[in-house]
Amino acid sequence: MSPSSKAFLLDLLSTPSPTGFEARGQRKWAAYARQFADRVESDAYGSAWATLEGGTNGRRLMFEAHADEIGYMVKFISKDGFIFVDRVGGSDVATARGRRVDIFGDSGTVRGVIGNIAIHIRDRDNEKVPKVHELAIDIGASSAKQVAKAGIRVGHPAVYADGVEELGTDKLCGRALDNRIGGFIIAEVIARLSKRKTRLPSTLYAVNAVQEEIGGHGARMIAHRLMPDVAVVLDVTHATDTPHVDEKKHGAIKLGGGPSLTHGGANHVEVVKRLIEVAEKAKIPLQHEASSRSTGTDTDVIFHQQSGIPSALVSLPLRYMHSVVEMAHLQDVEHTIQLLTAFAESVKSKDVFRVKL
Repeated sequence: MSPSSKAFLLDLLSTPSPTGFEARGQRKWAAYARQFADRVESDAYGSAWATLEGGTNGRRLMFEAHADEIGYMVKFISKDGFIFVDRVGGSDVATARGRRVDIFGDSGTVRGVIGNIAIHIRDRDNEKVPKVHELAIDIGASSAKQVAKAGIRVGHPAVYADGVEELGTDKLCGRALDNRIGGFIIAEVIARLSKRKTRLPSTLYAVNAVQEEIGGHGARMIAHRLMPDVAVVLDVTHATDTPHVDEKKHGAIKLGGGPSLTHGGANHVEVVKRLIEVAEKAKIPLQHEASSRSTGTDTDVIFHQQSGIPSALVSLPLRYMHSVVEMAHLQDVEHTIQLLTAFAESVKSKDVFRVKL
């Protein structure tokens, strides 16, 4: 990874983009992609896509990742200045107390803390995970009027204030790797493919979609708009190589073991087969997962648009998902970039991804 690529990655990961409020991160993603794409466009809700034009009569290929991160939203402000919230996406309230948060208000970012009653005066005999409405954010205000003066009202979003850092020699750790690291990967694929001496056989759309964490709404809109001939969705998956995770229940996925390929359901057998062939030819390590019903990703809303879009899910192994210490291996990131780049180069105008009967 080049220094400029890593700088973009760290900047993108540090830019708050809670679901429904992704514009900050999307602007940075679009500005980076414009350096390499033939054009960058966006839709009404803020999903963005970079286009790399291919050869005449080529296929239409879409790589998709989601731009949003989990967070909270202001739901109630008490008369004594405490702020109560609801979850946006799958925020884990079990890890919430005692954390710093940033609230994005009308006058800018306001730092607060989610209160945590001292261990000395808690009822430890009856401790349990709090309900989200029991979390109270303290911004140092003593009244609802002071909260309003700080520019905070009901409906403003918030995310944890934790950033990203490099851990050891080959890992990244922080919040929101799910899935802005996917946005980085598809942008890096565009960057590498733009350096080819000849155009790709197919036209490539690299899509960074909004609102995955609450139902895949951005992906549904953009898939219906673009209707590609084939789509590869990029998201994260659970690395299960940590203590207390049952591999018999959740599968065996290792950090550093390469990208994971999902089988079943929305994942078209011919697209999956091509990804395996490409990986074998390029000597890219692959891991495998089973999906008997749904993937829990944007793949589920893309593949059945209109008359159907042959799709497959490629996932980056991630430890500690939906926390502020999500961890990814940089070698997995590189192998995923290589896999998607090689797949894009493999799709020719004659290719038809269809189940043969």
